[in-house]
Amino acid sequence: MSGYVGNFTVKIRKKARYVDPTLCNACGECAKVCPVAKPDEFQIGLSSRRAIYIPFPQAVPSSYILSMDDCLGNNPIACGKCAEVCEKKAIDFDDRDEIITRSVGAVVVAIGFDVYDPTELDDYGYARFDNVITSMEFERLICAAGPTAGHFVRPSDRQHPKRIGFVQCVGSRNAKIGRPYCSNICCMNTVKDTLLLADHYPDVETFVFYQDIRAFGKSFEEMFQRSKEAGTRYIRGLPGDIEEDPKTRNLFVTVENTTAGKVERHELDLVVLSVGVQPPKDLGKISRLMTLSKTSEGFFLESHPKLKPVDAPTRGVFFAGGCEAPKDIKDTVCQAGAAASRAGTLLNAGRIKIEATTSHIDAELCKKCGLCAAVCPFAAITWKKGEVAVVTEAMCAGCGACAATCAFAAITMRHFTDEQIFAQVRAILAEDPQDKILAFACNWCSYAGADMAGISRLQYPATNRVVRTMCSARVSEEMVLEAFRCGAPVVLVSGCHYADCHYINANRQTVKRVQRLWDRLERAGIRPERLQLEWISAAEGQKFAKVMHRLEELRETVTSEEIEHARKALQPKPKKQGKEEGTKIAEAVA
Repeated sequence: MSGYVGNFTVKIRKKARYVDPTLCNACGECAKVCPVAKPDEFQIGLSSRRAIYIPFPQAVPSSYILSMDDCLGNNPIACGKCAEVCEKKAIDFDDRDEIITRSVGAVVVAIGFDVYDPTELDDYGYARFDNVITSMEFERLICAAGPTAGHFVRPSDRQHPKRIGFVQCVGSRNAKIGRPYCSNICCMNTVKDTLLLADHYPDVETFVFYQDIRAFGKSFEEMFQRSKEAGTRYIRGLPGDIEEDPKTRNLFVTVENTTAGKVERHELDLVVLSVGVQPPKDLGKISRLMTLSKTSEGFFLESHPKLKPVDAPTRGVFFAGGCEAPKDIKDTVCQAGAAASRAGTLLNAGRIKIEATTSHIDAELCKKCGLCAAVCPFAAITWKKGEVAVVTEAMCAGCGACAATCAFAAITMRHFTDEQIFAQVRAILAEDPQDKILAFACNWCSYAGADMAGISRLQYPATNRVVRTMCSARVSEEMVLEAFRCGAPVVLVSGCHYADCHYINANRQTVKRVQRLWDRLERAGIRPERLQLEWISAAEGQKFAKVMHRLEELRETVTSEEIEHARKALQPKPKKQGKEEGTKIAEAVA
């Protein structure tokens, strides 16, 4: 995928089916003679399939496909039995993948999510005991189209289980395995399963081991109460140990019932692990392909959680479904409709409005180093060796990372020029600079966090003076140094949380820049702590107030002698070699 909003070029791989869907009538004769047996992915490995198969019952088109990785009839043909029995001659071993190129105006990302694999949680014995299964495997076992044709049995002996336990939050709300979030769907999926068992198998006893039931959706609490009325016993506490009787293959679950205040031991025929969801394994590839950002939990990050909940930071790209966050079917359908609506609105407009704060490159000042292209999180700057960098304004989001990186002042950020920011710094510190804290705050998070502190009427020192920038990456080293030259006792650079940058990953450049400044301050004999770096979100007004209290305490410790020393030590040295000096600066930045 390349291009920008309204003008994307995508290359699509159409995988070879090796079976012509226009000729195949799904008679199934080919599968009958195929000698290969492989685990069926659709049935979660609980049954097998042939090398030539229909992926799942509702597949469209309803025709067979041939897995060439499993087939015995490839280079050279060693089998070919399916082709021999096919009366329609629909099988073509010479079929190949196709690459289709399309021009599109918008893209909807709907790659879903993966379910957690509980193999690593050995406490629950998923890898050791046949009768410990996941909720996904339970769904297949109880489904009429499943591997047992709807006859609900346990895997070890194919007997009908009488006592079933469900363990909640497996792979969710567990920071030790990197899944600190709630997976949203697990609780109500279990409630639904208990009602299903009560309807079809009234003789089955069901137990649910949980931390807390999160039934926050429409009519969900009513459904939860129905489950309890149907006889399901809910035990507040997660099992600490599961053991198996080698003779009966029954499972013994030890759990602390925190409601009753005692340790209980239950004998069960089957244990179902209610597994959570996680980002799909190919999310990283999609993220790099479309220059998308991710949350600390690994899901895609939307442009704004309230104002643009389905928009990606990259214009023209929209999210739908579980790739953005764990959600159920209702929420997924709702978001899909919103994504389609946003894409339709964009396409029907004919013309788009771009950000006013885009960057502009002066071709005469550009030294063709390419550093700006390297730091642009949106790939909006194209550069070839020996050529002047070019900005695609439709892709530029105005973060300013390129302008702060350029050592030759060749890049101008419209409405947030260097001259404007320097003028603010000098005006703020023109009088009594020793009594002020200068804070550079990003527009989307830290500046909004300061606003939240004010709206909430939180008390904090009035010594701070805020300079708003679109992103913390817009703050160049020279801006911070100028603040110290003007007598600032303390300087704060603040932006979005490290993993939640509004501009994908621009604040990574902020970290690198501040680290270089700390080193420079230390070499100049200036306390590095006089330059602070903080991540403050728009909702963290309380944190903004606390940071300002802490910085005020720091400001009171800075003496006039320290301020004067910083003024002198950080004075710019006169340039003697012109372009050669600029080249050295560029190499240092790289």
